Amino acid sequence: MTRQRALIVDDEPDIRELLELTLGRMEIDTLSAPDLATARELLEQHRFDVCLTDMRLPDGSGLELVQLIQERYVRTPVAMITAYGNVESAVQALKAGAFDFVSKPVELEALRNLINTALRLSSQPTRDRRSRNQLLGDSQAMRSTRSTIAKLARSQAPVYISGESGTGKELVARLIHDKGPRAERAFVPVNCGAIPAELMESEFFGHKKGSFTGAVADKEGLFQAASGGTLFLDEVAELPMHMQVKLLRAIQEKAVRPVGTQKEVPVDVRILSATHKQLGTLVEQSSFRQDLYYRINVIQLIVPSLRERSEDIPLLAEHILAKLAHNYGDKPPTLSAAAMQALQQYAFPGNVRELENILERAMTLCEGDTITESDLQLPNARQDHSETETAGADLEDYLGSKEKEAILQALKKTRYNKTAAAKLLGISFRALRYRLSKLGID
Repeated sequence: MTRQRALIVDDEPDIRELLELTLGRMEIDTLSAPDLATARELLEQHRFDVCLTDMRLPDGSGLELVQLIQERYVRTPVAMITAYGNVESAVQALKAGAFDFVSKPVELEALRNLINTALRLSSQPTRDRRSRNQLLGDSQAMRSTRSTIAKLARSQAPVYISGESGTGKELVARLIHDKGPRAERAFVPVNCGAIPAELMESEFFGHKKGSFTGAVADKEGLFQAASGGTLFLDEVAELPMHMQVKLLRAIQEKAVRPVGTQKEVPVDVRILSATHKQLGTLVEQSSFRQDLYYRINVIQLIVPSLRERSEDIPLLAEHILAKLAHNYGDKPPTLSAAAMQALQQYAFPGNVRELENILERAMTLCEGDTITESDLQLPNARQDHSETETAGADLEDYLGSKEKEAILQALKKTRYNKTAAAKLLGISFRALRYRLSKLGID
């Protein structure tokens, strides 16, 4: 089997020797260049599986080499060697198309992790990786989004995924993970707004037994759980300021310190983050750290709203109805022409998530196999998105409690005969079954 080959570009002989020895122990052949000119010649003469280049070279910048490899040797991942603590250089390199970066003095474990990930990437087949997840839509907006995802999957750059609630930001994050070299490792999603502030440090970085009241055993943190894979920080805008500082350090140093310990633990994770809020505005208001913003927002991917791609609604609706029907063991209903037109004209402040909820409700209300416009129960007035969501949530909670009460009474009266209970309530058996499932009634 042919050994893999790396190109090392650095004007310091000691650095070149260290990298050659480290990669040699990993059974990787190496060729070295002290400057850009020599690197260009070697790239023309040989095929490389990975390239490591210093930022500052005698005859130019390592960024020039990154750009050359991006243009002419796209199958070769390139990582930048940057000065310690020079975040700006690292961000520049990632934006130029570098796969990743490593800081001087070179930490060997971090280097080996980087090389192993890069080699998995360079050995991936050129065909698109089949994913468990789907991002449906034939609109230009969705074709562009899928194309961007494929490019981002080949990088280790932090990606900030922005978009309205319900657009599918976590699905996008999962696709970036699934199509990249970390696909066989863990994808760990965390809702930053759902962790109590006093437990955040322990949740993210882990803790040692006895480090605080209730710490009855050593615990692995989210960073360690995602090591080798991807950590997805959903609703990252909800992080309190003290955690923003600690998160920034963990990302920059590629290491975490569990609560109750003095020693940092190296971690190899790719950071993806998302929020429906405007992070730039929060930075201006001093409620989100600017340095963390620039560190997680190396590349931004905006997920389009459903309003921007209404031509995708028929395909999405068909897919959602088929999935719902499969879950309930039914034949999927069809949408009448008027119902489809109403959906395509609706603003969808809740995006794809709202479309799913509307169709799930309509499927239980429709008589027969066709969903009519009235079954959709679309709101007539268009309210402010946040007001709509808040008012809708309050109303849904209230109606849910009343509905549960009525169903339980009907079941008691009919001695838990569901067919009889449905008749008593004046709804179809399918509708009752759906409501029982939705309300968590066995």
